[in-house]
Amino acid sequence: MHDFMLAKEIIDEVLKIVQEKKLENIKSVDLEIGTISLAHDGFSEHAEDINVENLMFGLENIVKDTILKNTKFAIKKTEGNNWRITNIDV
Repeated sequence: MHDFMLAKEIIDEVLKIVQEKKLENIKSVDLEIGTISLAHDGFSEHAEDINVENLMFGLENIVKDTILKNTKFAIKKTEGNNWRITNIDV
């Protein structure tokens, strides 16, 4: 569940950038994902790391009815505890 919530957060940010910069025909988005642990119920002892496969599944399903529907996503696991968009290719 938390993988899907992160996917939604990422897509919202990508769509914001696309709109702000008036980008079209987005070919790919590169992401770096650190060790992001989220607790789905608010208890830190229940925290789980983000699963890249589940995150990719979430990304692909969220974009189905958006301008990003043909966009490829590349996810690289990195050090740290956050995520960032490293590139948007048009």
